[in-house]
Order: sequence, then C-alpha cells, then structure tokens
Amino acid sequence: MRKLTYFVACSIDGFIGDESGDASFMYPFVDEQFLEFLKTEYPETISTGGRRALGLDDLPNRRFDTVVQGRASYEVALKEGITSPYAHLREYVASRTLEESPDPHVEIIAADLVARVRELKAEDGDRGIYLCGGSRLAGELIDEIDELVVKTYPIVLGTGMPMFGSGFEVSEFALDEVRPFRNGVLVRTYSRKG
Repeated sequence: MRKLTYFVACSIDGFIGDESGDASFMYPFVDEQFLEFLKTEYPETISTGGRRALGLDDLPNRRFDTVVQGRASYEVALKEGITSPYAHLREYVASRTLEESPDPHVEIIAADLVARVRELKAEDGDRGIYLCGGSRLAGELIDEIDELVVKTYPIVLGTGMPMFGSGFEVSEFALDEVRPFRNGVLVRTYSRKG
C-alpha cells in the first residue's frame, strides 16, 4: 500500500496562507540550507518550473511519483499559464468545477475523490503520493493521510486558511522526527497512529 503524505507549509498557528490561500510571505524562508534539504530529501515537491529555474531538472524523484492537489492550488499555476506544474510526477487535480483538463498530463478527479485516492494508494510501487494542498482537499482526505510533513515557518498569522478545512474530528498521529533549521523553520514528520 502506497502512502499519502500531506507535505505542507504553515505558520506557527497552523495557517497555510491568508484567507485567499496566498502563502507568498513564506518564500523568504526557503534559504540555502532549507533549499538543500528540499533538494536532498523532497526534490519532487519542487515544481517543474522551480526545478528548471534552479537548474535541477535532472533531480530524481525520491519519495513520490504522484501528486494530488486541489483546484485552488492548481489555479495558482494556471494563472501563470502553467498547465502541468509537476510534470515530473503523475498529476491529479481534485475539482468539481473544471470540466476538462487543460493539459493531457493532468487528470481531473471530479467525483468520488476518496475512492480515487484509495485506488492510487492501492497501486504497486515504491514511491508514495504527495498531497499538495489545499485546505479543503486535506480536510476531505484526512482519513486517507498516512503521513504529515509539516514545515512550520516562524511567523504567526492570527487568521487565514487552516491546514485542514474540515469539521471537528480527532485524528491522532505519532511524531517521528523534528528537524530544526537556522532560519527558525521546523520540519515535523508524523505518521498515522493505529
């Protein structure tokens, strides 16, 4: 069974962006040390355009071969004219409003998201599935998430888009690792209990 990993950046108080989902204020924390961590440990989470800009096109995927993202997250790339933001992965976009994919490499999941993600998890393979936001998507898939990798930036927002846009439900995870960085970022890795 392949793992679904929610790899997410957030503030100290658990917000992944402002009310509209904009998280650009977190970009300055991706300094040399943190970028080296991403390149070494999670290279596939760097967008195809980001990899190209950094001269990292040839970085092999280490942990994931598939990405699932929500419509709002995908819309960020579309606004820039990018129809396949993670071309180095199999790409899925969960959307009830996109009628057809703007790119042959991107599959739209319009109905029964949980069933489709379970199918992806049941596939054979050594690499897992990268859940790339957003808040509502993570909330819908909370019971399918096997691992959380939370990049906590040293900022407090007070309000914004929560990590999980869902009703109140207790889901317990075990802390596996905490990795601090000089810039104040903490990366915590959790696995689902039970």
